[in-house]
Amino acid sequence: MDVERRVRLNRDRVLRAAVSLADEIGIEALSMRRLAQELDVVPMALYKHVQNKEELLDGMVEMIVGEIDPPVRDADWKSAVRQRVLSARRALQRHPWARQVVESRTTKTPAVLDYMDSFTGMFLAGGFSVDLTHHVMHAIGGRMWGFTQELFDDTASPQAEPSAEVPAEVRAAMLEQMAARYPNIVAIATSMDHDDDSVVSHGCDDQFEFEFALDLLLDGFERLRDQGWTSRAARRGGGSPAA
Repeated sequence: MDVERRVRLNRDRVLRAAVSLADEIGIEALSMRRLAQELDVVPMALYKHVQNKEELLDGMVEMIVGEIDPPVRDADWKSAVRQRVLSARRALQRHPWARQVVESRTTKTPAVLDYMDSFTGMFLAGGFSVDLTHHVMHAIGGRMWGFTQELFDDTASPQAEPSAEVPAEVRAAMLEQMAARYPNIVAIATSMDHDDDSVVSHGCDDQFEFEFALDLLLDGFERLRDQGWTSRAARRGGGSPAA
């Protein structure tokens, strides 16, 4: 008890320490006991502020959400959405474990719901109908949090760093076999100059690819809004405004 008073333990301190510790040792190694050691308290002291490991992870996601910039005032909807998505991406890149934890959450805390509500509101404020905004949110998916599933890894990339266990001639033979069986995949995966510092998909400029896809989506959303798109018309095969 004296120790807890000395360090002035509270929920915010616990969560910030957990985020910092996860940055240092990885999310797999993070435990309530290890966190208690970091804070120099007994493990039971933590349970006054978070009930269990799952609640701790929920709180850590809240900390990450808190790092995302609020919507830019007086900006058009497209710029506001783009800047917020890229801010979320920067937050996740500061914490390599964060994507895994965000994807694992089955409950949405008030902080997460606040972010989602605010994010949705940027489209509604931009003149999008509720109907179109619903489908826009489905389409944008994980990009709202700053990540997306990567299609190409280093499997078909000759520029990828060679494995110490696989001689260069063997890798070349493997690539030749892949090119024979999967020519289109290999052609696409080896078509561009590659970025060795890529953090998502080794060999690809993941930031460029992320922004490229984001801009395509935003342009498409804008076009549908301007056309007066409705899901009802689209289901009837019209795609664009209802008659």
